[in-house]
This record gives sequence, C-alpha cells and structure tokens, in this order.
Amino acid sequence: MQNGVRLLLPSKTAEFLKYGKFSTLMASLVKHKAEATLPTVYGKFRIHVFEDGRKKEHTALVKGKLSRGKPALARIHSQCLTGDTLGSTKCDCGLQLRAALGMIGKQGGVLVYLQQEGRGIGLANKIKAYALQDKGMDTVEANEKLGFRDDARDYSIGAAILHHLGVKKIRLLTNNPRKIGGLQDGDIEIAERVPLIPPAYRQSKGYMKAKRQKLGHLLGE
Repeated sequence: MQNGVRLLLPSKTAEFLKYGKFSTLMASLVKHKAEATLPTVYGKFRIHVFEDGRKKEHTALVKGKLSRGKPALARIHSQCLTGDTLGSTKCDCGLQLRAALGMIGKQGGVLVYLQQEGRGIGLANKIKAYALQDKGMDTVEANEKLGFRDDARDYSIGAAILHHLGVKKIRLLTNNPRKIGGLQDGDIEIAERVPLIPPAYRQSKGYMKAKRQKLGHLLGE
C-alpha cells in the first residue's frame, strides 16, 4: 500500500484482511473526539473532530445524511493556512476549498480537512519553500531542494475518517490522480472524479503549471 497502512499495523492488518474487516481496520486509525452543529455561509453542517495516532486533529464537515449505498460527494482537503485562511494568491487551495464547500452545501456530502500543511511538510518548511520560490524555483523544485518529496501527503487518514463516518463510495472532488490512488488504497471506492477547477489567481500561474506538468494534476491546458 502506498500510504503505509500495512506497515503501521502489520499484525492487525493481516487479521482484519483474513476476516474481511478492512473497513473496521481503517476506521480504527482515528478516534472520534467531538462533534457539533456548524452554521456556515454554505449551509448548516455537522463538524466532527478526529485524532490520529500521532495526536494530530483532523476535521470533517458533513452536510445531510450520508448513505452507505449512494456515493457521497466528497472533498479531501489538506490544510493550507496561507491560502485557506490568509487569502494568499500563490496557490489555488482557498479557491478549491470554497468551491468544494459551495457544492457540498448545495448537494450534500462531506469535506474532510486534514492537518497536512504544505503538502505534508509543515508550515515552517512550506514558508522556507516560499523563500526559494521567491528566488525562481517552482513549488516542486523548492520542496526537493529542502530534502522533501514533491508531495508528502498521506491519504490513509482521510480514508479512515470516511470509513468512520460510514462512507465507502464517493464522488471525489479532485484534480489529483494521486489522491484517487491513495483513497483506493484505503478501500474507498471512487465512483466518479468530479473536476474542481475554479478560476485561478494570476499570481499562481507558475504554481498551477508545476501542478499540471510535474505533479500530474488534471487541470487542462
């Protein structure tokens, strides 16, 4: 598996696979800590907080009733403080987040928000990468210069949260083929890929080019 579920829990994995309970194994990777109603500009959601084995907290926003049989509209979104919260125009993260919330708010579904800042390298390292981008590197070159992979995210926690919520089949809001593979490794069925391409900022042109050409994102030309 790409996302290390077998490596994390080898004995448990073998046992659960033997008895056909892989979904139960996935759900056990996170603990449900709290939930409440959350009114937003996109509608009223239920917000759930989960904790993984490293004590990191992740959230899920659920709109409407999630059905085990019907594919749920879903977005797995990795935290981006600069784009999601501070309005940075270097990336399209905040634009994608708001577009996804708007669609889920209207159609129902779930948005999983993972604490994986900077494609998994953390906030401080992300800002170091920004400094390298100021000198002419693109987002992939900067991460690699710092000694990281081009994308260090782990989608097994996202899959675990979906399993915990009883969701096994989704219509995934994404342009990222790696995300599809990562969730499939976690026993999530992707019934459909729903493109998510809001108009990008002019300042993010180089970033979008690197995502398309080097990270394989399906963004068109």
